[in-house]
Amino acid sequence: MSPHDITRAFEAALCDFTGAKYAVTTTSCTMALTLALAWHWGEDGAQTLVLPKHTYIGVPSAVKNAGHRVAFGDEQWERCYPIVTREGYVWDCAWVLQSGMFFPRSMMCLSFHWTKPLGIGQGGCILHDNPRADAWLRRARFDGRTEGVAPADDEILYPNWHAYLAPETAATGLIRLQARALRTDHVARWSDYPDISKQRAFK
Repeated sequence: MSPHDITRAFEAALCDFTGAKYAVTTTSCTMALTLALAWHWGEDGAQTLVLPKHTYIGVPSAVKNAGHRVAFGDEQWERCYPIVTREGYVWDCAWVLQSGMFFPRSMMCLSFHWTKPLGIGQGGCILHDNPRADAWLRRARFDGRTEGVAPADDEILYPNWHAYLAPETAATGLIRLQARALRTDHVARWSDYPDISKQRAFK
């Protein structure tokens, strides 16, 4: 079994559990959001995306690092919330992992941090159902490379990120997911976070 096979096995288990057609693992939820939002450039390029002003600081950073503009609203969310783009919805689901959670025609970004439901230390994931996006995201998270192809034999097609989940982390995630060893003791909500619209980086 190759390292990529281990990662794919974890991704397949995530699909079975959540109901998503595809799961693309990454190094963090912030990277999952960045990649999903980069895919959502669409034909017209950058967009102004509205976020709750009370959320994790990495979310507006992901928006800006994906090339979009940030605006803030007053949504008082609980558990998760959508980022609305011209092409559809990208969900910040950092605190959620449950059976059958996937919404069709969306991208749902998960966190596997120690404090989150799966709690394997690091990692994130994009749950989705778009075959074109799946091919793009898999290369974009892996330095633009094709899994299983030697660097000397590969062709890099577009700018990319170094965000491939380590196979040993994927193996731990697979074991915990199969055992259903998930934390369910915290329900995230808007009031857990400060008003980040006041931060200098996003004014």
